[in-house]
Amino acid sequence: MATVIAVTSGKGGTGKTSLVGAVGSCLAALGHPTLCVDMDVGLRNLDLTLGLADRALMDFTDVVQGRCLLEKAVVEHPEIRGLFLLTAPFSLPQGIPEEDVRRMLKEARERYDYILLDAPAGLGEGFRLAVCGCDRAIVVATTDASALRDAQRTVGELTRRVDNIHLVVNRVQPKLMKKLHATIDDAMDAAGLPLLGVVPEDSKVMLSANRGVPLILCANKGAAIGYRNIALRLDGRRVPLMKIR
Repeated sequence: MATVIAVTSGKGGTGKTSLVGAVGSCLAALGHPTLCVDMDVGLRNLDLTLGLADRALMDFTDVVQGRCLLEKAVVEHPEIRGLFLLTAPFSLPQGIPEEDVRRMLKEARERYDYILLDAPAGLGEGFRLAVCGCDRAIVVATTDASALRDAQRTVGELTRRVDNIHLVVNRVQPKLMKKLHATIDDAMDAAGLPLLGVVPEDSKVMLSANRGVPLILCANKGAAIGYRNIALRLDGRRVPLMKIR
């Protein structure tokens, strides 16, 4: 049974696009055909994260509005078999019905095991379209107070549309958390969500994105382990939380 997962956040800079690219790569590496859809219109970066900027020519609005078939619009990663991308336009046409997005996702469910939607941070029209047809949602937040406050607003909107919502605490810096007398439990309480995973701050995430190489192809520790564990949990496997020191 295919699963559509919207990945969003309350504000930019939490690393949700990195999470979509890395977790999508891991799910494909586990043998699951996985489609990553960039729905962050105007701030599209998923093609860069996956190293597919020169290959992704058609976007999801081409599919939704009937200008291109889904199978023609997606591009497969040349090195990670089973990993596909459908990119976003630079601007969102007005008046796209939710039903048209649901129709596209229905077709995607027939082709892929997982569909990960890189939803816009915060709220608005793009956010509405990104979450209208999902089965579950992941809210990505860091441990700073502003990110958690904004995450609360996003959770409030999501609960009206999605039943299954989890939190990922990303870019965790243990030394900073110690100075702030903060814990992962504090982040869970602030967001009001169960925890799906934690991911440490890792310079290799930015390095891999700038090089256009998926993280799992150039790292096997740090954030790469955190993202792998999240993929395993989404796949129904029991994995202990990563210990970040």
